[in-house]
Amino acid sequence: MDALYHVSPFTGYVYPNETIIPWTVMIVVYPFMTGLVAGAFSVSSMYHVFGMENFKPVARFALLTALCFMLFVPMTLLLHLGQPQRAFNAMITPHMTSAFAAFGYFAAFYAILLILEVWFAFRADNVIRARNSTGFTRTFYRAITLWSDDISEKAQSYDHKWMLTLAIVGIPAAHGLHGYVGFVFGSLKSREWWGSDMMPVIFLFSAIISGVAVLIVLYTLVSKLRKTPIDESCVRGMAGALWGFLMFTLLLEGLEFANVVYKAKEGIEIIMEYVTGPLFYRYFVFQFGLGAILPIIVLGLMFARAVRGKAFIVGAVICALLVLMNVFLMRWNVVISGQEIAKTMRGLLTYHDPGGREGYGAAFSVLMGPLILLFILTRIMPPWKDMTEEG
Repeated sequence: MDALYHVSPFTGYVYPNETIIPWTVMIVVYPFMTGLVAGAFSVSSMYHVFGMENFKPVARFALLTALCFMLFVPMTLLLHLGQPQRAFNAMITPHMTSAFAAFGYFAAFYAILLILEVWFAFRADNVIRARNSTGFTRTFYRAITLWSDDISEKAQSYDHKWMLTLAIVGIPAAHGLHGYVGFVFGSLKSREWWGSDMMPVIFLFSAIISGVAVLIVLYTLVSKLRKTPIDESCVRGMAGALWGFLMFTLLLEGLEFANVVYKAKEGIEIIMEYVTGPLFYRYFVFQFGLGAILPIIVLGLMFARAVRGKAFIVGAVICALLVLMNVFLMRWNVVISGQEIAKTMRGLLTYHDPGGREGYGAAFSVLMGPLILLFILTRIMPPWKDMTEEG
C-alpha cells in the first residue's frame, strides 16, 4: 500500500485510516474515455440528426471512434477491480440504490445502440464490398451484413430511418452515460472537492469538447497519412463547436470553484492552501490557462481575422490538443486531487504510481487500445466515402 500514498510535506496531518488513495489513474481514464465517446457521438449526430452538411466528411468516422472507445471503457474498471471476474454479478443481482450498479446497464445499452447504428451506416457499403470480393473476403463481408444483399433505394431508405431513430435515442443516451459519471462524483458527500450539484453538468460539457477535440486531431492526422485533402469546412465547423462549448465549460468550472470558495465550509483553509500550493500549476496554469483560456483566445482570433488554409488547420489542431490536456487534467484533478485532500480536511496526501494493472503503463495501454481498434475498423469499413453515392 505504500506505493499508493505519501503524506504531503506541505501542511497538516492525516489519520492512519485515511492514508490510502483507493481510486487510481484507471478511474481517471474511465471518465476521460466515456467523455470521448459522448463527444464523438455528438459530432456524428450533428450530421445524421441535425443535417449539418459540413460535418458529413467526419460523421461516420465519428461513429466508429465512439464505438471503439466505448468497447474499451469497461476495461478501466475491470483492471481496477480486485476480482474482475465478479463484475457480471452487478448486472444479474443489481443493487438498485447504488449509482455504481447502474453502469453495467447504461454501458451495455449504449454499446448495443452504437453497434446497431454502425451496422446500418455501413450495411450498403459492405454489401457492395461483398459483391466485389471473392473467397474468404466475400464470406467475411456477407457475414457482417448478416447475409443481406439488398441495396435498393427502399432498403437504403430503411437503413437511414433506423440510423436516424438510433441517433435520436443515442443523443440522450450518450450524454446520460457521461452525466451519470459526474453524478457519481457529485453525489459523494465524503469529499468536499467532489460534492457539488454542478459536477454532472461540468462532466457533460467537458465530454463534448473532448470528443470534438479528439476528432479534429484524428481526422487531420488520418487525412495526412492517407495523403488526401483536409476538408477545411469540416474542421472549421468542429473548431467552432469546440470554441463555443469550451467557453461555456470554462464558465461552469469557474463557477463551481467560486461556489466552493464562497461557501467557505469547514476545511476551506486546507483547500485554499492546496490549490495555491502543490496544485497551483496543474490546476490554474495547465488546466485553466493553457488548456482552456489559451485555446479560446487563439480560436477567437482565428475566427475574427478569418484565418484560412494551412494556418487555420494547424491552429485548430494545436488548440484541440490543448483542450484534450485540459479535460484529462480536469479528470485527474477531480479523481486524484480530490483524494489527496484528507477526509478530515486537516492534511494532504501525495499520489504515486502503484504500478501493475493500475499503473501509468496499463492506463496508457488502455488509451491506445481504441486507437488500434479504430485503425483496424477503418481498414475493414472505410468511412471516408459512401460507396452507394458513387454508384
